[in-house]
Amino acid sequence: MKKVFKVLVYTFVIIFAVIGFGLTASYFAIKFHLTDDPGAVDYNDRLYKELSDKNNNSKAIDSTAYYSMTNNNRAEDYMKIMLLGKFYPYNANLILNAVNNSNDPILADKLLSAIDFKMIINKDYIELLEKAKNIYEYPIKHDTMASIFEWMNISEWNDLKIAIFKDKKLIDSAAYLAGVEPRIIVCCLIGEQIRLFNSKREIYKSYIGPLKVLSVESQFSLGVAGVKGYTAMAIERNLKDSVSPYYIGKKYEHLLDFYSHVPDTERYHRLTSYRNRFYQYLYPALYLKQVQTQWKKANFDISERPEILTTLYNVGFISSTPKVDPKVGGSIIKIHDKEYTFGGVGFDFYYSGELAKEFPYLEKKFWD
Repeated sequence: MKKVFKVLVYTFVIIFAVIGFGLTASYFAIKFHLTDDPGAVDYNDRLYKELSDKNNNSKAIDSTAYYSMTNNNRAEDYMKIMLLGKFYPYNANLILNAVNNSNDPILADKLLSAIDFKMIINKDYIELLEKAKNIYEYPIKHDTMASIFEWMNISEWNDLKIAIFKDKKLIDSAAYLAGVEPRIIVCCLIGEQIRLFNSKREIYKSYIGPLKVLSVESQFSLGVAGVKGYTAMAIERNLKDSVSPYYIGKKYEHLLDFYSHVPDTERYHRLTSYRNRFYQYLYPALYLKQVQTQWKKANFDISERPEILTTLYNVGFISSTPKVDPKVGGSIIKIHDKEYTFGGVGFDFYYSGELAKEFPYLEKKFWD
């Protein structure tokens, strides 16, 4: 028994001695830097430093000019990202998302400089990049503050945008209740409102412009979107007439039910109220849905033709005849002595990108 005990003690002592030796050896190895990894200098160190110096010494960019694209910086950044997408679409998409989600106007330049550093041996990329840069260096006379859509350069347009934005909730509510993209309703609204800039110039100067509000019509055409009384009655009938080509379904039948025994008076109040313009958007929304349904039943899909829908809104049910080659047009609108058509104005707005945040482009234009 004593012998076994002695063996255990010796074993225990030897183990601790070995551990102690190891710890002591490690201590001295660390103390005298015997375990240090000498590392290595990256062979691209000089290029990394040049890139850092470029970023640190880059001139400050006017963020207002950058984000409004009144200088070439942002356009050139997007051009480079697009070019990178031809070679490495994955990285181009990452950079595009990073730039769009950042408020730093020089971020794109930093990220693209790193890409240029990695792509320096790609001759095709470098060659295309040089060609693209030459395009931006070529002197072109242009007005950076003007819209390509000429009528949008008038001062009244900014007032109208503010006024429309004030009704965003009403427009959205009516649109989603009817199953129509809100932006298409706004096309019709703009066509009607901008027509008043000349025909009711004094009213605009006195009320609409200073107050940034929409004009509510109360005579032949009614409300902010100019719905005619007989058109409103036709919309109401079409909701309940299941055999009509304009019938859009049972779920919509009671959307325009009246709450009084005097429908003519109630309808007029709906379409001319200054306090609540919800119905002034619901009627146009339902009209658009009914006309789109009529054409779809005739195997002509115009859901992706906002200019045709806007034209049909202007000319009314009587002129809505489904056919292969519908024409854009409608009433002539004079804007600062230049003539446009109602449908043409709708086209311009829809594809201009104006108010795209407030009234975005939806994948589906109509739904049930």
